[in-house]
Amino acid sequence: MKPLLAVFALLASLNHAAAGEISLFTDADFRGRPLTVRGPITNLDGIGFNDRASSAIVHSGSWEICEHKDFGGRCIVLEPGEYRMFDGFNDVASSVRELERGRGRGGYRDRERRHDDGAWGGRGPRGDDRRGPPVELFADRHFGGEGIMLGSDVHSLRSRSFNDRAGSMIVREGEWQVCEHDDYRGRCIVYGPGRYPSLRGLDGMASSVRRVR
Repeated sequence: MKPLLAVFALLASLNHAAAGEISLFTDADFRGRPLTVRGPITNLDGIGFNDRASSAIVHSGSWEICEHKDFGGRCIVLEPGEYRMFDGFNDVASSVRELERGRGRGGYRDRERRHDDGAWGGRGPRGDDRRGPPVELFADRHFGGEGIMLGSDVHSLRSRSFNDRAGSMIVREGEWQVCEHDDYRGRCIVYGPGRYPSLRGLDGMASSVRRVR
């Protein structure tokens, strides 16, 4: 019986370690009231922590902190490490969530752009890995079907007639967040440079795309 209990305890500890964790603090240098988060919080006002975070420690995972509830407005992405103060983001956080990351061959701060139709004005052959736009989306898996090139944030892929159509993607530069709803809401996954023959859980669901690093 004891060996079985030991196995269960080990599995529980591994699951806990695998989950992301971030600690927020109301003052700089990890002082003031702390809040440890292990899952998404759509509105920090509900737990009395809205517009109060001034520093953070990311124990594991990658975390997105946004100035509005439901992950709206400007956001920053924090990787594991210590952040003694939030330059330009002090006392504005209203929502927080761990980010999923895509896996591809190869290998934050959010840049809020007002000119975010995403259109790419450069040149480069379709599907070329060495040159071309930062991001290329394809309607079918394995880089088939109609494609669009993106050079900046797109708050709604409806503006490009590509809503809920993307089945694969090539990222040549930066890290990009793909979300299932307009305005970067709903489930989101971050993809770094590489080829993604499938969007792994977001196939035919992508509605907005933005660069986060």
